Amino acid sequence: MIRVIVTGAAGRMGTSVLTAVSAEPDMEVVAAVDPAHAGESIAIKSGAPLVIMPSLEEAIAVSGAHVMVDFTHPSVVEGNLRTALKAGLDCVVGTTGISSETLEALAAVAPEGTCLFVAPNFAIGGVLMMRFAEQAAHFMPHVEIIELHHDRKVDAPSGTAIRTARLIAAARASVPAAPGRETEVAEGARGALVDDVTIHSVRLPGLVAHQEVIFGGLGQTLTIRHDSIDRTSFMPGVVLAVRNVAQHSGLVVGLENFMDQ
Repeated sequence: MIRVIVTGAAGRMGTSVLTAVSAEPDMEVVAAVDPAHAGESIAIKSGAPLVIMPSLEEAIAVSGAHVMVDFTHPSVVEGNLRTALKAGLDCVVGTTGISSETLEALAAVAPEGTCLFVAPNFAIGGVLMMRFAEQAAHFMPHVEIIELHHDRKVDAPSGTAIRTARLIAAARASVPAAPGRETEVAEGARGALVDDVTIHSVRLPGLVAHQEVIFGGLGQTLTIRHDSIDRTSFMPGVVLAVRNVAQHSGLVVGLENFMDQ
């Protein structure tokens, strides 16, 4: 059995992770951590309800966990990772807003054989959307990204949009001009630049997670769009990561690394 700790357990993603992981025959949720909800009980599919613990250190000490799954907040995830990695737990991270430099530094001090796995998007369709965009960029270098999320998302652009932009930048042979910035009548109207790819961020209630990658060419456009209409869309990817993370070590970014196995 893969013994799992879930941090951010009382949040919207955390509760979905608890449900998904506890339903797998080869996985067991052994601890749930969320300081703001310590002492509360959470029902899971198998076994008695879990009592939410106040600290990750305490959960690690008593649970015998193998893997930590973190869907928390950029302000606390670094501390969680330091604690878990130091204890030799493999980590599956869906919290975005962490710099590449921080992730590399954390992975560098982890015990040998420990894996820090980070995915900007756990939806299988979202990963395919990024892969298709990367392929299209070889042939259509003119591109912009529109990402749309719920109004409580704490980072903009999204981790998925940043990852998509970097994949596009690495794939295309040249960087075409992005006209219009010099004539903006409202600052930011043309969006943000990430690796010379323009990204527009929309935040509205009612949305979950959505992204369009729009390519333009001579007499044509190509739009690649993915929509997560419910957080359950991320759970098959989370389960895939929990099941495979022990087979890797160091920093691994992107669910596609496990989908190709």
